[in-house]
Amino acid sequence: MPLRPALFRVSALAAALALGLSSCSTADTAQNNDAPAASSSTEQGSANPQLEKYYSQGIDWEKCGSTIECASIDVPLNYDEPEKDSIKLALNRRAAEGAQGNLLVNPGGPGGSGIDLVTQGTQVMFSNNLQRAYNIIGFDPRGVGESTRVICQSDKEVDEGRQENLKAWEDADRGKIVEDAKEYADACAANTGELLGHVDTASAAKDMDIIRAVLGDDKLDYLGYSYGTFLGATYADIFPDKVGRLVLDGAMDPTASGEELTLAQAQGFEGEIDAWLENCLEGQNCPFTGSVEEAKKQLQDFLAEIEQTPMTASDGRSVPIIDFVSGFILPLYDDANWPYLTNAMAEAVDGNVDQMLYFSDLSADRGEDGKYKSNSMDVLTAVNCLDRPMDASEEAMDKDAAELEKASPTLGKYLAYGQIVCDEWDFPSTGKPEALDAAGSADILVVGTTGDPATPYKWSQSLADQLENGHLLTYNGHGHTAYGRSNQCITDAVDNYLIDGKVPADGTTC
Repeated sequence: MPLRPALFRVSALAAALALGLSSCSTADTAQNNDAPAASSSTEQGSANPQLEKYYSQGIDWEKCGSTIECASIDVPLNYDEPEKDSIKLALNRRAAEGAQGNLLVNPGGPGGSGIDLVTQGTQVMFSNNLQRAYNIIGFDPRGVGESTRVICQSDKEVDEGRQENLKAWEDADRGKIVEDAKEYADACAANTGELLGHVDTASAAKDMDIIRAVLGDDKLDYLGYSYGTFLGATYADIFPDKVGRLVLDGAMDPTASGEELTLAQAQGFEGEIDAWLENCLEGQNCPFTGSVEEAKKQLQDFLAEIEQTPMTASDGRSVPIIDFVSGFILPLYDDANWPYLTNAMAEAVDGNVDQMLYFSDLSADRGEDGKYKSNSMDVLTAVNCLDRPMDASEEAMDKDAAELEKASPTLGKYLAYGQIVCDEWDFPSTGKPEALDAAGSADILVVGTTGDPATPYKWSQSLADQLENGHLLTYNGHGHTAYGRSNQCITDAVDNYLIDGKVPADGTTC
C-alpha cells in the first residue's frame, strides 16, 4: 500500500519540532447551474435534472475563526444514482479582499484534510501574493474528517493494532495478519456503511465540480499536492472544459498499478536514505560511522534487532518494527527535517525510542492525549482499495515482496504485502490504472521534484506527458513536492501561472 501522508502533516513537522516539541454568516447565491448530462461520462450536454439540485444549491458561510469561514454542501452518495442518498462535504475559506477568484486546495493523502490545510497551513504553504489574489478554499473530500466520514476502529483498537509485532514477510505471522485485516475490513464496513464503496477518486473529482458550481465559478482553479495531483488530473479528465488554472505538485502516475506505485516509492526512499546518511555522517550526532554503505548496513542491522525485540517508549507503549519504520520514514519527506531524524536515530540507538514514536504518532495523526485527530489512515486504505485492483495471491505477493526488497534493501520488506487488506475489503475496486489526457483542457502545470521519495520525479514527467496540455516545472532538490517548501524560483513560477496565467517555459528547472 503506497505511503502518502498528507503534505501539511509533513510540513508541520519542522515547525512542531522547532517549538520544542460562530455567530456571523453570509450566504452566497452565485451558483453556476451547469450539471453535466451524465455523471459517469466526460461528455457534456444538457443538464442532468437528477444533479441540478446539487449544482444549484446555496452555500451559507459562517465565521469559524478569526480569519476563516466554514460551510457544508450536499453531494450524491452514488453518482450512478444521484436521486437517492446524499452526503455532506465540509468546506472552509480564507477570504481575500478584492480576490480575483477562488482557489480550491488539497494536501494529499488520500485522507488529507483541506480544512486543516487552510486553517493551519495557509501561512506555511502559500505565498503572500497568492493569499492576496485568491480566496483559499479548503474541503474534506468524501469520507474524510469533517465531511461524511469513514469510520473503522476505536482509538484503543488502533493503538493495540500498532503495537502488534507482526511481520508479513514471515509465514508464521501471515495468518494472523489476514485475520486482523478481515476484522478491520469488517469494522470499516459495519461502521461506515454504503459510503465505503463510494470514496473513490472519480467520485471525489465529481464532488469538486459541484464545489466549483456552488462557488459560482465557470472554471476551477486548483492546487493539489501528492495524491491531490491524481484527484486534480482525474477532475481535468472528466471535466476538461471546466479546467481553469490547475497546479499538480508532486504528481502520481495514473498509469501505475498499486504494486508499481509502492515499488517506485521503495526505490525513492532508498535513495533518500543514502542522501540522509551522507548528511548524517557529516554532522556531530550521527549514530553511524564509516562510508554511506557501511552506515546503511549498521542501520539495517539495527532495524533487524527491532524486528526481533520491539522497543518500549517511556509511556509504556511497545514500538514494533512497522511502527518504528513509519516514524523513520516521515522525516525523509522533507530534507529540512533530516537533522531531527538524525537526533531521533541517535536516541533510538541509545535505547530511547520516544522521538521516533512521536514521528510515528504524527504520521498516524495521534495526539498526545491518545486520541486520533483524523481518520486519514482509514481513508487511505479505503480509497486505495477502490482506485486500483490488487493481486493478493501468495505467488503475486511473494514476487512483489522480492522485488521490493531488491529495490530497497533497507525498507522494502516493510512495505510489502499491502494487498492483504484490500483482498479482505467488502467493496471491489472500481478504478484501474489508465492514462489521463484531459483532452481539450486549458494549460495544466505539473511540478516535479528530482529527489522526491514519495512521488518520484518520473511520475511528474509521465503525468505531464499524458496530459494533452500539461507543462512540467522541475525543482532540482530533495523532499516531497516543491511549492511552499523549496525556493523562490518555484514560488514565482507557480504564482505567475495561478495569478497571471503565465505558463513557465518548457524545460524550466529551479
